[in-house]
Amino acid sequence: MSLHLNAPIPSLGGATQWINAEPDFAEIKGKPVLIYFWAVSCQVCHANMSKLQSWREECVPSGLKMISIHCPRMKTDTDIAKVKAAVEKFRIVEPCAVDNMHKIKKAFENEIWPAYFLFDKDGKLKRRTAGNNGIAMLVPLLKDMVE
Repeated sequence: MSLHLNAPIPSLGGATQWINAEPDFAEIKGKPVLIYFWAVSCQVCHANMSKLQSWREECVPSGLKMISIHCPRMKTDTDIAKVKAAVEKFRIVEPCAVDNMHKIKKAFENEIWPAYFLFDKDGKLKRRTAGNNGIAMLVPLLKDMVE
C-alpha cells in the first residue's frame, strides 16, 4: 500500500532524534513542503543531494520548506555519528529526522530510498516519487508551487 494523492502529511513522530532542530509546523503551514527519505548507505541518495542543494538555494527563498528523513537501510546506517557527518557533508540545513526505528517510514508507507514526497500549501500530497529519476519528476510541479 502507498500513501495516496491528497493525503495529509503523515506524523513525523517517533524520530530517534532530530538534527538541525524539529520542524516548526506553524512556519510550514501554508507553504509547499518536500519531505525526502535517504540513507547514508544509499549511493543514489548521495548522487541526488546536489539537486536538493540547488532546490535549497532556488526554491526555499520562494517559500518551499524541506524536511529530511534519514531512514537506515542496514544496521550500520543507525550510527548517529555517521548520519551527522553525512548531514554536514551534504549541507543538509533543514530539520533532519533520524528514523532508526522506521516509525516515520511506516507512517509514510515508504519502502524505497531515496523517496520524495511533495505536499502543497494545504498539506496535501501532490506527488510521490522515488529512485534514480524520481527527483527529476518533481521539477515541473515544484516550480508551479513556488513561482
